[in-house]
Amino acid sequence: MHSWQYLPVSLIGVGVVSVLILGNMFTFAALNSPYQMTPITVPVKSLVITGFGINCEEETNAAYLLAGAQSEIVHLNDILLKGFDIHGFDILNFPGGFSFGDDISSGKVLANKIKYKQLPSGKTLLDEIKVFLAAGKYIFGACNGFQVLVKLGLLPDISGNVEQEVTLMRNNSGKYEDRWVSCCVTPGTKTPFLKGITKIALPVRHGEGKMIIKDEATRQHIVSQQLNCLSYCDESGNPTDEYPGNPNGAELNCAGLTNPSGQVFGLMPHPEAYLSLYNHPNWGQMKRRNPTISEEGEGLAIFKNIVRHIGQSKALSR
Repeated sequence: MHSWQYLPVSLIGVGVVSVLILGNMFTFAALNSPYQMTPITVPVKSLVITGFGINCEEETNAAYLLAGAQSEIVHLNDILLKGFDIHGFDILNFPGGFSFGDDISSGKVLANKIKYKQLPSGKTLLDEIKVFLAAGKYIFGACNGFQVLVKLGLLPDISGNVEQEVTLMRNNSGKYEDRWVSCCVTPGTKTPFLKGITKIALPVRHGEGKMIIKDEATRQHIVSQQLNCLSYCDESGNPTDEYPGNPNGAELNCAGLTNPSGQVFGLMPHPEAYLSLYNHPNWGQMKRRNPTISEEGEGLAIFKNIVRHIGQSKALSR
């Protein structure tokens, strides 16, 4: 027999949540909450990186908690200088923000720090990330985090050599874009982050989101392998290159990329900024049109997807 108990936990925007402890397993059940939390019977552990101008770590952390995972925020210096171990986690997250003030180009300085700074072990964080992925684990990056993953060469990583193959440049508008967009998922994409999603509304907040592909061969590989997993689209769900539906002029109307294995996923929009219906600027009209509409924000589905996928995979491997 297992002993069990309910423990009340406060989560941002949710209120009181009951955590059922059953031996070494757990599940979440929201009390008087509109959020339907994913039942997880094997712990899924999320690590959220912060520091040096990253500013979306709290929302990203909250997204994983709402999705039923255990989640922790750690300053990058704890990893780079103090030997904090990333390998006890299932998913590594690079949130949005303005790391190092977007100097040189957005995400470049942070990417170089990850690529070249030696850890106490003598390895680099990029070395450890390669081991992390080889163990079948996952990486997520939004906005500035996506820029970091691209400039590290982790996306799209067609060659498998972790060398940069695309970049993210200044928006065609020549200005910072802060607006809501519609995105559609590419049919056949392998990444579990987007499972079951066809179209999603999300906010964008960036000045350098225009994807440029280095050559035609790379472009063809991205298309043929469905690595351009998320595209800006119009209200009918058709990919668009027209501004402001496509807020930056990205090639392939790219809003997000995955790598060939589907383990790494990055996007310019901010799903962590749409965890509740009430995050949407038009929520009042949406609720009047559909009084039974879910009070979950559409962005939460991405986090629930990956937490569910990892939890199921870990349960099957036991």
